[in-house]
Amino acid sequence: MPEMSNEVSIITTSENSPKFVHLRVHSDFSMVDGLTKVKPLVAKTAALKMPALAITDQTNFCGLVKFYSAAHGAGVKPIIGADFWVKSDLLGDQQFRLTALAMNAEGYKNVTELISKAYLRGHVKGRAVIEQSWLIEHQQGVILLSGAKDGDLGKMLLKGNQVAVTEITTFYKTHFPNRYYLELIRTNRVNEENYLHLAIDLAAQQGLPVVATNEVIFADETLFDAHDIRVCINQGYALGDEKRPKDYSPEQYLRSEEEMCELFSDIPEALQNSVEIAKRCNVTLRLGEYFLPDFPTNGLPMDEFFCKASREGLEARLEFLFDKDSPDFSAIRKPYDERLEIELGVINKMGFPGYFLIVMEFIQWSKDNNIPVGPGRGSGAGSLVAYALKITDLDPLEFELLFERFLNPERVSMPDFDIDFCMDRRDEVIDHVAQLYGRDAVSQIITFGTMAAKAVIRDVGRVLGHAYGFVDSISKLVPPTPGMTLTKAFEEEPRLQERYDASEDVRALIDMCRTLEGTIRNAGKHAGGVVISPTTITDFAPLYCDDEGKNPVTQFDKNDVETAGLVKFDFLGLRTLTIVQWALDMANAHKHERGEEPIYIEKIDLTEPACFALLKRYETTAVFQLESRGMKDLIRRLQPDCFEDMIALVALFRPGPLQSGMVDNFIERKHGREVVSYPDEKWQHESLKEILSPTYGIILYQEQVMQIAQVLSGYTLGGADMLRRAMGKKKPEEMAKQRATFESGAIENGIDGELAMKIFDLVEKFAGYGFNKSHSAAYALVSYQTLWMKTFYPSYFMAAVMSADMDNTDKVVILVDECQNMGLTLCPPDVNEGLFKFNVDKDLRIIYGIGAIKGVGEGPIDAIIEARTEGGKFKDLFDFCTRVDLKRCGKRIIEKLILAGALDNLGPHRAALMNNLSDALTAASQYKKAESSGQSDLFGVLTTDHDEIENKFSVVEKWPEKQWLKGEKDTLGLYLTGHPINQYEPHLRAINCLKLVNLTVNGRGQNSRVCGLVLAMRVMVTKAGKRMGILTLDDKSARMDVTVFADLLDQHEALLFTDNIVVLQGQVSEDYFNGGLKMNAREIMSIDQARERFASKLRLTISSNILQQQSLSHFQSRLKDILTPAAGGLCPVFVSYQNNQAQAEVELGIEWSITPSDDLLFELGRLLGEENVTLHFDQG
Repeated sequence: MPEMSNEVSIITTSENSPKFVHLRVHSDFSMVDGLTKVKPLVAKTAALKMPALAITDQTNFCGLVKFYSAAHGAGVKPIIGADFWVKSDLLGDQQFRLTALAMNAEGYKNVTELISKAYLRGHVKGRAVIEQSWLIEHQQGVILLSGAKDGDLGKMLLKGNQVAVTEITTFYKTHFPNRYYLELIRTNRVNEENYLHLAIDLAAQQGLPVVATNEVIFADETLFDAHDIRVCINQGYALGDEKRPKDYSPEQYLRSEEEMCELFSDIPEALQNSVEIAKRCNVTLRLGEYFLPDFPTNGLPMDEFFCKASREGLEARLEFLFDKDSPDFSAIRKPYDERLEIELGVINKMGFPGYFLIVMEFIQWSKDNNIPVGPGRGSGAGSLVAYALKITDLDPLEFELLFERFLNPERVSMPDFDIDFCMDRRDEVIDHVAQLYGRDAVSQIITFGTMAAKAVIRDVGRVLGHAYGFVDSISKLVPPTPGMTLTKAFEEEPRLQERYDASEDVRALIDMCRTLEGTIRNAGKHAGGVVISPTTITDFAPLYCDDEGKNPVTQFDKNDVETAGLVKFDFLGLRTLTIVQWALDMANAHKHERGEEPIYIEKIDLTEPACFALLKRYETTAVFQLESRGMKDLIRRLQPDCFEDMIALVALFRPGPLQSGMVDNFIERKHGREVVSYPDEKWQHESLKEILSPTYGIILYQEQVMQIAQVLSGYTLGGADMLRRAMGKKKPEEMAKQRATFESGAIENGIDGELAMKIFDLVEKFAGYGFNKSHSAAYALVSYQTLWMKTFYPSYFMAAVMSADMDNTDKVVILVDECQNMGLTLCPPDVNEGLFKFNVDKDLRIIYGIGAIKGVGEGPIDAIIEARTEGGKFKDLFDFCTRVDLKRCGKRIIEKLILAGALDNLGPHRAALMNNLSDALTAASQYKKAESSGQSDLFGVLTTDHDEIENKFSVVEKWPEKQWLKGEKDTLGLYLTGHPINQYEPHLRAINCLKLVNLTVNGRGQNSRVCGLVLAMRVMVTKAGKRMGILTLDDKSARMDVTVFADLLDQHEALLFTDNIVVLQGQVSEDYFNGGLKMNAREIMSIDQARERFASKLRLTISSNILQQQSLSHFQSRLKDILTPAAGGLCPVFVSYQNNQAQAEVELGIEWSITPSDDLLFELGRLLGEENVTLHFDQG
């Protein structure tokens, strides 16, 4: 790894000579223990006036770059090392500790190799371990500390095994002459002092040096309890568990030199040796230089190959874009050629051609292998070279994207392409890069999981032994926003402060959580970061792997790995690319069957009127970036009608522009309600018109800030990029300098100084909100592609979107709803037609994905599709069970398929299918046994005669609608073939409930009554501190938001839960935010309460025919059993009886008045027949 010359040396003047240096310290990067972060450890060392510090995290260098930089910044010498768990032949399975410190560059390389080897071999007994024998190969430049009582020597000394002690001593003296120190620790832990005396005796006998350490794991004494909890979280113990290992003591803090001198006053050489070791360890890291891998160029110099590839690429692009036989062609291409030469000059001068070529190669490989690649992301789309090399797919000249926004020749920094790949196949690209450059040279990058606000409450609560409900109730108060901290949570959720103030337990819990919040608890893999090394990765950074030694990642995170000299490439997964590809695959397969030309998404017209018509109606559910509620509102107001407007949409929809009034100005100017000026009516200049006209005179993009500086004040684009950065950072002294430059440049250009300053002020105001147009344009292209697919190939597009979101039921519900709004046919899952994902049949109907049924994985679906492919469609349940591999698709899976409706075509109805499943499975297993013994169809279960099939199913009553809808809800997460409200429609009409779709705005003092299913319910706290509920109501015809104020919410909150049906009365008004209508509720009832309130009577019609089918006493007893649970209500019951001689109606006594519940009406319907049970209503 590369050199930093400002090495800090240890002060050695006689008066101030240091007496002790900490050589064994863990930060929170150790993960298994260690609490304090690197910077506070360095800061405390500097505050204690200690000249040097070693951080020796457990088998890792994860914090090394941060430690090295922080130490140099604080004037502390950094000593580089690591703690290891080791195993040897002598100790067998018993693992022991050693600390390795690097003396020089070779030592640093050796420790790096040891760390990497420990992870690459996979865990041994749950941790990364090195072999003692590896130390022989990697001993150069390494000092070892013996591990005190936990080292191999310490363990054998305590056991009194002199033979082993001699063997161990000989090993280290041989391979680490004068570099093996017996470590002495005094932290009041078991056996420490016994070991210490034995070690001192041995040191005297064998002539071995001793050294004192404090095995530091936290900065201050007060942090011991927090550290104990941190260790328990890692080990899975509760704090009060008697069996938990107690390996640490409160003494293991960063002691001062005075404290250590006092502690080891009887062994002064142990203190002095710590200083001697610090003097011997001198590792210099070269940081901040870049080392690019060599790109294969067939013997040509890199610069030459790069220029040749770029010029050829531009030629191909221009031929595709323009007619090369046109007389204007040479004039059209001139700006392209000029821009290309400028860019090539800058890239070669800065030494980055290899970077562009590497990116070009893997993007081309992806395209050759049909792996979808995004058109660009971030500022990279501003480069014409990138466009020529097919790294990006957006013409930067057409959209006025600037190269200097990407790579500024006046500020040396790495170019950074963020590349989007199809989610499913990104790993193939990474694998290709590893094959091309060598697996030792390619690695992904580590990320660290920290204890976030919600999780830390749960973890600490569990360790402290609090009841789950208590802890859960507190953690649920933390808002689920990404990046949430406890501090922010207390600001946003007043109930947290209330709980904190009211309870000692809550206070103690939260205070502990505040200490532990942000502590590193595990390591993972960065979603898309990949580094390619010119040599092996371990020349730059050690590797970290999973438990099996697979999936290696660098131990430096994405920032540190670049500081260490490796070049990072971002291979990002964009789900939208996968969706578009799936939709294209389905559509093109059907087109191929019809002999039509396939769709090429990269060639679509960006001015399609039908797309903009759909966009203006803000029907953008499932359209990339444009589907949120707020975005739809912005589209409604803006009414975008060209691609430039779509680029602006993405840039405008951010807090800065929305809050600053910029969005309102943009909309007013677009619609001609405000004068378009460049940029301000009072302070404007003609030369800015061309720059600002695409955004109606509003300074929206960072690129415009740069162009204004160039045109008005003669800045170079590199200088203008510096101005843009300065404006973003808002440093006063930097801004004063830029202001003077801007003014003098404008005056030189013949522009009035005052005007220039006014425009500078306006630019400065908006520069803070400015967005990177390259990124906005590239992503607007992806948005447009999804919009185009939704407009022209809606079935394929929606099937692909639902497939991508199969695991997210909430999202699928919205998408199913959108399919209905679009007039698409969505068929239930079907084992004869469906696939794992949603698919489209030849009639453009969407077939529900079988994989979207909860609990049905790919294995069972593969078994179904294999059987279907082999033997054709299934005839019935018995045929299905016989042909499908029941080991992969067992009874519980088939039950889920029945409930979801996937077997509806294989039997009379779901109740019959469920009832006959056991028989079908028994018959299938008998058939398979018979078949295996050569007696095919011995039991005749594979009948094909339709009547026989009907007879095979035992006769069962159909499930009530409520039951089969519940089955769909449980397995699919939504109601697909019906709606729970259907069964109530006659009653709802009778009580004057309006359908949501037919509602109109109420006049003053008027109310409307509606009924619907509660889809969602959220409770908010108003500014006045009162609670308010907002529920989303759905009645199959439409959806509407209903506001429920505090008093009503307190009374009826028990009714307002998801999937419950409620009757509401309230005032309907316009919903200006979302469009449509909303209601303020005045009254809330359950369906049972509404029926009871408005029903005048329940009439039961009993004919003599019914009584002939059963004895009178049996009938009376059944009727009594059904009525009794519902008795005590307000609705009177009338019995109407008729036989062939007479007819009479009798009212039952008042004690038999009932509450007309669903269960009562259903049971009466089963007893008397549904047509004989009638509820009569007064007009509600």
